[in-house]
Amino acid sequence: MGMAMLQHFFLTFLAILALKVLSQDQSGFISIDCGLPPNTSYANSASGLLYTSDSSLVDTGESKSVATQYRPSSVDQDQWYVRSFPEGVRNCYKVEVTISTKYLIRATFMYGNYDGLFKLPAFDLYLGPNKWASVQIQNVSKPQIQEIIYTPTLNYIQVCLVKTDTSTPFISALELRPLRNTTYVTESGSLVLFNRVDVGSLTNRNIRYPDDIFDRIWLPLNYERWSILNTSQTVDYEGHNSFQPPSAVMSTAATPTNDSEPIVINIDNPQNKSMAMYYYMHFAEIVKLEANQSRIFNVSLNGQPWAGPVSPNYLYTTTAYSTSAASNQTNVISIYKVGNSTLPPLLNALEAFYLVDLKQSPTDQGDVDAIVNIKSTYGISRNWQGDPCAPEEFVWEGLNCSYGAAPRITSLNLSSWGLLGEITSELANLKLLESLDLSNNNLTGHVPRFFSEMQSLKVLDLSGNNLTGNIPGDLYARSQSGSLSLRVDGNPGLCPSVSCTKKNKNTVVKVAAPIAGVFVLVAVFVLALSTSKRRKQRFMTSSAGKVEMRTSDADEALEVKRRQFTYSEVLTITNNFEKILGKGGFGIVYYGFLDGTQVAVKMLSQSSAQGYKEFQAEASAYPHTLNWEARIRIAVEAAQGLEYLHNGCKPPIIHRDVKTPNILLNEKFQAKLSDFGLSRTFPLESESHVSTVAAGTPGYLDPEGDIRSIIDPKLYGSYDVNSGWRVVELALSCLSSSPADRPTMNQVVIELNECFASLTREEDTSQSKDSAELMSPRVNTGLTPLV
Repeated sequence: MGMAMLQHFFLTFLAILALKVLSQDQSGFISIDCGLPPNTSYANSASGLLYTSDSSLVDTGESKSVATQYRPSSVDQDQWYVRSFPEGVRNCYKVEVTISTKYLIRATFMYGNYDGLFKLPAFDLYLGPNKWASVQIQNVSKPQIQEIIYTPTLNYIQVCLVKTDTSTPFISALELRPLRNTTYVTESGSLVLFNRVDVGSLTNRNIRYPDDIFDRIWLPLNYERWSILNTSQTVDYEGHNSFQPPSAVMSTAATPTNDSEPIVINIDNPQNKSMAMYYYMHFAEIVKLEANQSRIFNVSLNGQPWAGPVSPNYLYTTTAYSTSAASNQTNVISIYKVGNSTLPPLLNALEAFYLVDLKQSPTDQGDVDAIVNIKSTYGISRNWQGDPCAPEEFVWEGLNCSYGAAPRITSLNLSSWGLLGEITSELANLKLLESLDLSNNNLTGHVPRFFSEMQSLKVLDLSGNNLTGNIPGDLYARSQSGSLSLRVDGNPGLCPSVSCTKKNKNTVVKVAAPIAGVFVLVAVFVLALSTSKRRKQRFMTSSAGKVEMRTSDADEALEVKRRQFTYSEVLTITNNFEKILGKGGFGIVYYGFLDGTQVAVKMLSQSSAQGYKEFQAEASAYPHTLNWEARIRIAVEAAQGLEYLHNGCKPPIIHRDVKTPNILLNEKFQAKLSDFGLSRTFPLESESHVSTVAAGTPGYLDPEGDIRSIIDPKLYGSYDVNSGWRVVELALSCLSSSPADRPTMNQVVIELNECFASLTREEDTSQSKDSAELMSPRVNTGLTPLV
């Protein structure tokens, strides 16, 4: 009997497990690890989802690995690699999808100093021809995520990274998750995620697949004036709610600590502008109410009724949302109980989105298919990325387009592009093509008859190839009638007329001069554009004179790669050594310009007491930067040394020459004071009094200024702003012209020690005492919301 019961239990367990697996099937999921080596894949250790390489989905870019010290755990293995795009303005992924299926599309960007530059990039993200978002990496070690809900009208989508400045776009992962078409409905446009939170979380961890069958990422949100409710029961296990927020999220909720107060959440747009916002609030009763208990509440948005009355059912999810947007710079959500409710309101989960209007139509699909096949036929590898015509500023090189309901290709100039083989029949599918230039290539075979059937074609240049045979009669007739400008000279084996009785005759059929003139001007303009290239800045050394170049603009970090300069180039850079910046142990330092950037040119003098190796050692130290914590620690140790001289020595000693060269660092970057050559002793305070005036110029800090504008930009934002303010204020107080207003060294040591200690303490996450504040995780560092 016992064995039979055990067998029954085991079979029941397997059946439940099978149902669970079926309900969490990842069918339709697309998980791309960008930069993963070609033909490799892996199953994520936490979710079991299969991630594959992006090598078959993109034609450009370079695979890189994040620095070892920034590599996350195997749970986030999709953030170990990146694909960067140093070449071209726009680079695109093409991913096949199911037409008219709503998708959650998520792009992840984990910088991790993959390029060794410690330069946080900024670039734009496009979905097809429309801008999706601007990406500004805020932190070296934490990922940034962009997420959009989109219903494709084609059987593929294109996700493009667009360069906006000198930094290089990159991407870590691209994920697509099918959603129900009945969810996240808007009047128009697509929804970009602002934040998605698990209210009242007990685990303080992110929740996603397999807990969420749609692989949405839920961030924990708690607030000091909330009480937390929770249950061990499964919430809505049969999926009655079409949004299906996971049970792990819905099994906890927040209520106000004071039963009479509402739940208030401020949603502030960090970009400081009004956006069309959509909200989805998920409620479930997780307390078994007594017969005399009730929980009924309303929801208001910016003081106006928004939803309600809401009375959630026990262990069932109710979702409140609106299909119209709220357009305010700051939105205030208030959830408050109605008069006859005995219990306060609750909230289990909240999603906030802003609307983007993807109004730019893609290029006509027939034209797209034709031009993509042309690209494939001839192996064209220029900037042909993304949509051929849209947006207009990124139109493919060699193309002109018309812009109506859907852009159409009207001109194609492939002159001198090194084309080989026969003329492809795909050209005939460009139905509105008016001008085609295939001159000066190595095309072979016959002139196709389909050219005569392209009714929109007005200019055809086939000159300078290796075409053979006759010109088709209909095509020749069109050239004779003046409806087509045809050029075929430079094809030795081609008969320029219907018959070959007049071989080797060069035929140029002309149309009206204005048309030809306009075509030539456009061709010249395109050629001029194609020759424009952006030159890269570099760190440099020269064997003649040992030249080291450094930029004076800290925001434009030069590459560490070095190259040789001739003496004449150095003369040009420094304008014949016109301006001297200073003189050091190695020699004179000159002012110069390199590619429009201010630089300092340090030259090793033959008479210098310091040698070439020392000069190289100093040059190699330029790219290395101490972090904020190390700088504060050095300041603390230097201050302790001065405090000892002032108070620990009898009589007191005043250093009188405190400067960075006199603060030495050992191999552990511990600070030691040196060079007491200018020091002097003073009598004890009981014997006399000495007044001094602080040397130097008192500083000024605009009270409305930004601390970030004066802190070393090479820290790239990796510092605590509060400690930065404390250090600046302490420094300014030390510069006071009145001795009585300046702190003693003992006070300086205490203040710096407190500042250093604050860097290791956990940041206080409490905000307003009246409400919780919900902020976008993409404008902060990492995925955790600030509350």
